[in-house]
Amino acid sequence: MEPGPDDDAAEPITALSLPGQLIIAVAIAAVAVAAAIHLSAAFLNVSPPNTVTKRHGAAIDDYIYPEFERVWKLFAPNPLQQNIAVQARAEIRTPDGGTATTGWRDLSAQDGAAIRHNPLPSHTQQNELRRAWELYVGSHDARERPQGMRGSLSEQYIRRIVMLRLGREEDGGAVERIQVRSATTAVAPPDWSDEKTDIRTVYRTLPWWTVTTDDLPEAKRR
Repeated sequence: MEPGPDDDAAEPITALSLPGQLIIAVAIAAVAVAAAIHLSAAFLNVSPPNTVTKRHGAAIDDYIYPEFERVWKLFAPNPLQQNIAVQARAEIRTPDGGTATTGWRDLSAQDGAAIRHNPLPSHTQQNELRRAWELYVGSHDARERPQGMRGSLSEQYIRRIVMLRLGREEDGGAVERIQVRSATTAVAPPDWSDEKTDIRTVYRTLPWWTVTTDDLPEAKRR
């Protein structure tokens, strides 16, 4: 009896030694378990409060935030009607031992330039800075005081993103402190609309943050 197509496809696996088959089986099982854990955590994160989330909510949040957080504002009753740009500047130590402050660098504009005319923009360019800022705003009060563990985490996340963009040196000097602000401008109504909207830019400026070794890109590899 001649072997069928399915037999030919299965032959490479069955031809492996027993240890090889065991390794493949363990790898498949590990991937399946990891996928099940991820999907379960993502589901529980957006599901209504229940027994599991009440008992393990902190662990679920630690896994989800900030990398896997989702945003539903596109489908919300009030979708975003503002352009929000995140900007940063640095206080540097100049070669002669003095200090100087750089101008504001528009980090959102850098992402926009990288995305524009790019048919396959990266997830980082589209979402990293935007979601980091939303996480910060959602976990701080009007006086920039962090609310809970997510507040402190969001500050560290913002600092690392800024230092990744600026680098250890900026304008010929070593970066010692950084400051971040947002520039929010309402989207102007269309020409045919009678709606009146104030399109002046409003700034939210955060306090100066001292840069530590944990804020540098090299900290990820330690």
